[in-house]
Amino acid sequence: MQKGNIGVTTENIFPVIKKFLYSDHEIFLREIVSNAVDATQKMKTLADKGEFKGELGDLTVRVSIDEKAGTITVSDHGIGMTEEEIDKYINQIAFSGVNDFLEKYKDNANNIIGHFGLGFYSSFMVSKKVEIVTRSYKDGAKGVKWSCDGSPAYEIDDAEKESRGSDIILYVDDDCKEFLEKNKIEGLLNKYCKFLPVPVAFGKKTEWKDGKQVDTDEDNIINNVEPLWTKAPSTLKDEDYKSFYRTLYPMQDEPMFWIHLNVDYPFNLTGILYFPRIKSNIDLQRNKIQLYCNQVFVTDQVEGIVPEFLTLLHGVIDSPDIPLNVSRSYLQSDRDVKKISTYITKKVSDRLQSIFKEDRKGYEEKWDDLKLFINYGMLSEESFYDRAKDFTLMKDTEGKFFTFEEYKTLIKDNQTDKDGQLIYLYATAKEDQYSYIEAAKEKGYSVLLLDGQLDVPVISMLEQKFEKSRFTRVDSDIIDRLIVKEDMKKNELGEEESDNLSSVFRSQIPAIEKVDFYVEVQSLGEKASPVTITQSEYMRRMKDMSRYQAGMSFYAQMPDSYSLVLNSDHALIKKVLEDCKAGTADALKPIVSEIKGQEARLAALRQSQNGKKLEEISQEEKDDLQNTEKAVNEQRDKKKTVLADYAKGNSIVHQLIDLALLQNGMLKGASLDAFLKRSIELIK
Repeated sequence: MQKGNIGVTTENIFPVIKKFLYSDHEIFLREIVSNAVDATQKMKTLADKGEFKGELGDLTVRVSIDEKAGTITVSDHGIGMTEEEIDKYINQIAFSGVNDFLEKYKDNANNIIGHFGLGFYSSFMVSKKVEIVTRSYKDGAKGVKWSCDGSPAYEIDDAEKESRGSDIILYVDDDCKEFLEKNKIEGLLNKYCKFLPVPVAFGKKTEWKDGKQVDTDEDNIINNVEPLWTKAPSTLKDEDYKSFYRTLYPMQDEPMFWIHLNVDYPFNLTGILYFPRIKSNIDLQRNKIQLYCNQVFVTDQVEGIVPEFLTLLHGVIDSPDIPLNVSRSYLQSDRDVKKISTYITKKVSDRLQSIFKEDRKGYEEKWDDLKLFINYGMLSEESFYDRAKDFTLMKDTEGKFFTFEEYKTLIKDNQTDKDGQLIYLYATAKEDQYSYIEAAKEKGYSVLLLDGQLDVPVISMLEQKFEKSRFTRVDSDIIDRLIVKEDMKKNELGEEESDNLSSVFRSQIPAIEKVDFYVEVQSLGEKASPVTITQSEYMRRMKDMSRYQAGMSFYAQMPDSYSLVLNSDHALIKKVLEDCKAGTADALKPIVSEIKGQEARLAALRQSQNGKKLEEISQEEKDDLQNTEKAVNEQRDKKKTVLADYAKGNSIVHQLIDLALLQNGMLKGASLDAFLKRSIELIK
């Protein structure tokens, strides 16, 4: 028997492994099974080259658990090891500078294992003792047993082993007993080993017999040794790709289409990327790409390997050029990984371009599902915008599709304003903004439907990309001001009439939480709507953008700001104004007279103090100015009260306000109830 200490420079390697790898301790099974598969593949290679003349036999890797003994065993029929090879590969760990190691890698278990060649030693994360019983394929080789109890001390002894290969026996620690449960091991094998290139068996297949599930004699092979991405695309049919997608994502809708990746220069990469149907909820769709290294599952956190927007795709990428034990810092700095990222982006762009050119109708049918993905790409990758601008579509409210260039040609004659700006009108909700859309159509304007999750930031991006262009939501202003082609017609009402009309309507707008209303009077023509509610494009867009951009959250806290536009040319508004004059003339006459007198006095006081330094104005003069300002405001408040008292009893005012609110989905609760009752009274 040989005894010794593992060649490390510290006594505490095992506590280090247990402590710092604990959060990722399930990967021990991936490491041990992958080693067994590697040993098996090496055996096949030796036979292929003629360096091994014997029978290969059954090459299945077998995983078994013994709850009673508290062990997990991974057995292979691979090349095995001699005593010298054990000493070389197991007893000498390329490991030094423990303090540096702890500091640098304490947050990343995968990095520790990959950097220091500790794949086998990950078994000590869950084991109090590990044994290797092995026999080399070489002629005359004997069985050897290596054992270690989690200290640097080990033992090597002769062992009885009839055939070549290795058995790794893990004596599971008391605090890791969940790894002796069948379901737990089955789940880990399914996660990490589902597509390994050598059959991996875990127990036997079962069948229903005599009212219960019983084992059969057939091995339960948990993996597909030839997954779809390893096969030549020419040998595959659409149903093969769809079937494989169902294997990967059993609960997902059928994908729209896919890309089969296959490149061997300047790096090795295979895989299949699927375009899922995504209409919203970007975050729910991320991290569905599975990364493999020689068919061994590595991670589904693929940021850094593919551009961020491509994390919305589903599927598999397999590359031996990406280390099995991948770390984020490695990915961010590695040249090969950046080449892979660029290659995948190009392949995706080429595929979309070809579908667009070859089957535009089919592409348009898929657009609502593709739009979010392409928008995300254009927003996050400058280079992708340059590729995608020729196959990105715009959809109008009638369901017709246009490329950027096609739509520009369509609207340039009729939707260019007096300053030469091309105005892209859009709606975000076809039903909610129906009347605004119809008003635009009556003017001969086209209206885009931009109802996607990322359409608001895309609008801002396109305004920077398109020359002399602006996007304006169709309800952001009255129709005549959406695309201003000539100076607006002046309001024919006098200033006092306009102010009175504004006060009448403003006083009766119901209070709505976090909503401010401004009232303005415009001359819009007899046929235009008497009252219209609009919302500033700028403020609404800033509030929308605050959902996407850090640092803009203060916009989200601001109240929504709307304009209530009164059409002074409409018969109903004229009637309100006439009734108001008649109903308030007596009460307003002395108030208006007082206001004029006080305003004249105020103007004189200000003029007399204008040009004087502050210290040159006496306290009496200051008090006189302040009292006059107060008197003016008091009279103005009296005027507002008179107008509000009148407006309370004017059903036309209430009805017009409520109709405008109703049109915009803003009439609720008590105000809606009052509107319904009033409407019934009006039609009796």
